[in-house]
Amino acid sequence: MPLRIAFVMDPLDRILVDKDTTFVFMLEAQQRGHEVYFIGIDDLFIDGPHPSARCRRAEVRRAAQHHSLFEERVERLDWFHVVFMRKDPPFDLSYYFATLMLSLVDPRRTFVLNDPEGLRNANEKLYALNFPELTPETFVSRDPERLKAFMDSLGGEMIIKPLEHSGGAGVFHVRRADRNLNALLETMTGLGTRLLMAQRYLPAARQGDKRLIVLDGEPLGALLRVPREDETRANIHVGATCERAAVSDRDREICRALAPRLRADGLYFVGLDVIGELVTEINVTSPTGIQEINALDGVRLESQVIDFVERRAAALS
Repeated sequence: MPLRIAFVMDPLDRILVDKDTTFVFMLEAQQRGHEVYFIGIDDLFIDGPHPSARCRRAEVRRAAQHHSLFEERVERLDWFHVVFMRKDPPFDLSYYFATLMLSLVDPRRTFVLNDPEGLRNANEKLYALNFPELTPETFVSRDPERLKAFMDSLGGEMIIKPLEHSGGAGVFHVRRADRNLNALLETMTGLGTRLLMAQRYLPAARQGDKRLIVLDGEPLGALLRVPREDETRANIHVGATCERAAVSDRDREICRALAPRLRADGLYFVGLDVIGELVTEINVTSPTGIQEINALDGVRLESQVIDFVERRAAALS
């Protein structure tokens, strides 16, 4: 049965056709005969008890002019069979209120991926701490002195990162001998007013940060993001290179440990960041990496994701 599938996302003219994961979800759904709709986060509203949206039917293609938007209409969100929440970070108040509106969608009528309550509860830095046996030693505080004491317990170096940022923003590899350390911690904590995450530095990061794509608790594929020689961060947009990576036995072990909690929280499509054999972050808002894995492995992972949402939608009808 053709489905009506809505994507709550950033403007289509901002996406990169050869990199964006949401784009290939839309393209795959469209090629199967489903109707694809674009919804911006500002298009969401509530009419009485009904979460609703201004929406436009979309067509996408791999071309310089990669999308077309058609007639604008207003619909209740339960008119759609599936709603993808694919708005990129930051997780700000606008994003938070959008998840509250999406939580009002009747789950007996519409499948929302990822579950909006799960998105609210799963900060991408802190959520991994539900699995301490799988993560590096971690300390979260707004107190620079406590953070330095934690660093000393690790031997004098650590990674620090703000809880609210994404894409490697604000990530530093710091050492006790750095004369800028005090100023850096004061700045990053806003003079003791903002929480900062500190983690053990993993030397395996120089060989690469694995992005493991997980669907319904099962690993779909992986790639290795190798940082530049002059960079700590392994994010692609700051110059990391992508290398082919197999899904290892350790990756499967990690997924088996995470799967019950991920499913319980409705976090069906996630991206794990794995360094060495440890999970450093669990990306839930709009995980990426599918197009890079497709290119490296000669696969089409998006087909498995659309298979999954088709099954979930069929179970509701």
